[in-house]
Amino acid sequence: MVKALQLLLLGVSLGAVYALLALGFVAIYKGTKVINLAQGSILLIGVYAVAVLSPRTGFLTALALGVVAAAVAAIVVERLAAAARTHDHLVLTILTLGVDVLLATELARRIGSRVLTMGDPWGDRRVEFLGTVLPQARIAATVCGVLIIAVFFLVFRKTDFGVRMRASADDPRTAALMGIDQRKVALASWAIGGALACVAGVFLAGYPNPGLDSHSGLIALNAIPAIIIGGLDSIEGAVLGGLVVGVAQTLVEGNSASLHFLGEGFGTVAPYVVMVLVLLWRPSGLLGSKEMNRV
Repeated sequence: MVKALQLLLLGVSLGAVYALLALGFVAIYKGTKVINLAQGSILLIGVYAVAVLSPRTGFLTALALGVVAAAVAAIVVERLAAAARTHDHLVLTILTLGVDVLLATELARRIGSRVLTMGDPWGDRRVEFLGTVLPQARIAATVCGVLIIAVFFLVFRKTDFGVRMRASADDPRTAALMGIDQRKVALASWAIGGALACVAGVFLAGYPNPGLDSHSGLIALNAIPAIIIGGLDSIEGAVLGGLVVGVAQTLVEGNSASLHFLGEGFGTVAPYVVMVLVLLWRPSGLLGSKEMNRV
């Protein structure tokens, strides 16, 4: 029971971080209907800035600068997409994939074979909680994830900006006729997506992981099952999907000895298995909007 509780708590903490990543994807999608496949490189830019600056400025200042760097990088990608002579969302999504390859190649060259630490204040320390032993980094990730998600919901539901963003997502033409600046909504959506990716990346690169390496940007792909499971256009679905992915991955990895017949590393595959099962049952995701077809 102690092991099960520990795995569940670790899964929830990991799920909270995946939820932040998923929220970044959903914010961009709701603002522009584009799936930003460059999120991995944007995450890498922000976390790389934190790792490089942390020894000089301290962790909190480096984190703030990293968030700004990721937000600016996301805005640059958005401007590149806006400059394309097409409004086809599929084409723009593929464009972000090309940008991701270019950015990831350059960042991998800069990082090389090094493993960069975040310089975070909790390091590899552990605490005892409810009879289990948990890394402080995972507790900090859970607390920060819950706070950021709560602020995101408040902004999205209660502020004028949130109303403009929801109106643009639901009916862009009517929103434009009502005087809502679509360009500002798009820029804000991408900046939020980049900032969330940086924060999530810092926790994912921290303990118990060794740090940031040239392949760390691939962890953004873990948000793909989360947004598909929860629903690509659902804020609540992003949170639910992140928790499902985090718990599923942690439980399978924690019981790998009993599940050895499934093959080594099945924990990384488990979220995709859940994703496929959800798609077979509900193609729009658990909380996603069903597409209505008029006959």
